[in-house]
Amino acid sequence: MNSSSCIGISTMKPYCRILTSYNSSSIFSNFNNLSKSQTKQFNSRRFRSCGSQITGYIGVIESNRRCFIVSGSNWDQSRVFFNHVDKIWSSGSGRGRGRGSLVISHVASDLRNLSTTTSVDSTTNVVNEKGFERIYIQGGLNLKPLVIEKVEDGHGLVQEEESNRVGLDGSGVSIDDDSKGLGERKVSEIEEEAWTLLRNAVVSYCGNPVGTVAANDPVDKQPLNYDQVFIRDFVPSALAFLLNGEEEIVKNFLLHTLQLQSWEKTVDCYSPGQGLMPASFKVRTVPLDGNEEAFEDVLDPDFGESAIGRVAPVDSGLWWIILLRAYGKITGDYALQERVDVQTGIRLILNLCLADGFDMFPTLLVTDGSCMIDRRMGIHGHPLEIQALFYSALRCSREMLIINDGTKNLVAAINNRLSALSFHIREYYWVDMKKINEIYRYKTEEYSMDATNKFNIYPDQIPSWLVDWFPEEGGYLIGNLQPAHMDFRFFTLGNLWAIVSSLGTPQQNDGILNLIEAKWDDLVAQMPLKICYPALEYEEWRIITGSDPKNTPWSYHNGGSWPTLLWQFTLACIKMGRPELAQKAVSLAEKRLSADQWPEYYDTRSGRFIGKQSRLFQTWTIAGFLASKMLLENPEKASFLFWEEDYELLETCVCALNKSGRKKCSRFAARSQILSNEK
Repeated sequence: MNSSSCIGISTMKPYCRILTSYNSSSIFSNFNNLSKSQTKQFNSRRFRSCGSQITGYIGVIESNRRCFIVSGSNWDQSRVFFNHVDKIWSSGSGRGRGRGSLVISHVASDLRNLSTTTSVDSTTNVVNEKGFERIYIQGGLNLKPLVIEKVEDGHGLVQEEESNRVGLDGSGVSIDDDSKGLGERKVSEIEEEAWTLLRNAVVSYCGNPVGTVAANDPVDKQPLNYDQVFIRDFVPSALAFLLNGEEEIVKNFLLHTLQLQSWEKTVDCYSPGQGLMPASFKVRTVPLDGNEEAFEDVLDPDFGESAIGRVAPVDSGLWWIILLRAYGKITGDYALQERVDVQTGIRLILNLCLADGFDMFPTLLVTDGSCMIDRRMGIHGHPLEIQALFYSALRCSREMLIINDGTKNLVAAINNRLSALSFHIREYYWVDMKKINEIYRYKTEEYSMDATNKFNIYPDQIPSWLVDWFPEEGGYLIGNLQPAHMDFRFFTLGNLWAIVSSLGTPQQNDGILNLIEAKWDDLVAQMPLKICYPALEYEEWRIITGSDPKNTPWSYHNGGSWPTLLWQFTLACIKMGRPELAQKAVSLAEKRLSADQWPEYYDTRSGRFIGKQSRLFQTWTIAGFLASKMLLENPEKASFLFWEEDYELLETCVCALNKSGRKKCSRFAARSQILSNEK
């Protein structure tokens, strides 16, 4: 008769994780022998419950071994209790929830009697590991791996650990120094308030913190999806926690969103690619099998099927990869990115992004609303924001992928794409006064391999505002480029991330900051920073946005001011050796954010008014401010988050034009110019 065991293991300092193992009969055969009715039950299940962090789908283990919540417990602090009988209790200190987590199973009497060496035949698709540190089940793309983390050494199976954190009273902030020790610094009243608000926004899943809600306004009666955990929104929260020496919430977030990646996503009977990451997820508490006194936590992801416009979140997977690298750089925990399931997740995202298509360009082709600007704003095609994040994710992946026979072709494809993408953006997206004058004199309808106006851009496309607005010094990367179309709007996130990732040349990166400084009254004014400039107005607004009442001129995505962009601006300024510019913006925001109750965005040309539909106590506004403050006080930490110029890319050309003899590759001239400027 098959028997099972369940052991509580402390992985999230003071929370618990449940480890499940099987005796007598292999767990791997149990997966393979699932009945069709059971399989159908798993695929039709909408939510992922606590048990899914062990096996991938609820129901693989018998129903009497689910992790569920018992109402009535009101413990103030999480503790884990273990005894060698049938129950393991763990309190859940989730946001506003004071319940205990109960897992029922037969408990092994002595884990130390288990073999310290795990060796399984390759037919079971299990990675051989010594020390019982990691065991994975890879049963296909739709079955997430079972993961068993290293068992704590010592006499007790569970060890309680205290973590150095900012108290809710804001008495001190813990930050790692170079020796991995924890120190404390004094914080201002506004920082104390920000830390309290950030911690109140934390969402827990089965007692473990897994992210932060988008906004936590207590008087908001219609939160819509602002009560969910968004991947892009959590990034500044994750950086704030990591810079403060708190890594477990970030690790949990990365692993749980990775599990959601394998879910079947369907909109009107059509399913997108396997590597798609959700835009967001919500932790729901539901009754356990109709029991009014027992509840279970379930994860409910949104891959775009519930979003406004039903647009898939292209940037979610890119942000996930970027955050995974940041986690390893800041914490030194590179074991996470080396896990088989994490490596598989990276490859799935890249396979989705690098898939062959009809496009002639190395840039990613996306629909409107597929990134931070998630409403119709005329950014469909090849928006700069997506290209900058794509470039960053490729560089991250090249660092993190384990090179073997299964990945060497993928790494080669990454290198080729990086080379082509960097050249394309630097050559065709960059504009300064010299380039604008060149476009002004373009000839059109050129049909030849040697055409100057490769995209058939009509000079009349140069907007009248740009001619007078452009400073003598500086420049920027345009918002979009397609055949016969250049979007000359300045998109802040794409330009800042081009600096951070070195997608632009060193001279271009300097030029972007020069332009921001020269046009401070337009791009920063009374609240940093404009999401784009200028706003669409009048007939242009009606045609491009479809008369969107939320994206009216100088509001929301249409020229609104977004304080969350502060951390990316700070990172770019530190990289380019101009922290005083970032400090000026942070000081400006610090005067208003707390008094205005941390709005999502600001309206009007100068950012004077709180946005007319802006959520208050917006989490990434709070986290972006905190991350900016910590980066300015510890600029050496910023080096973990940006990239320097990769000169090897300049030596790589994949076009083979020089071999065909048809035409000399223009990349060589561009490379020579960059190298000569560096000297």
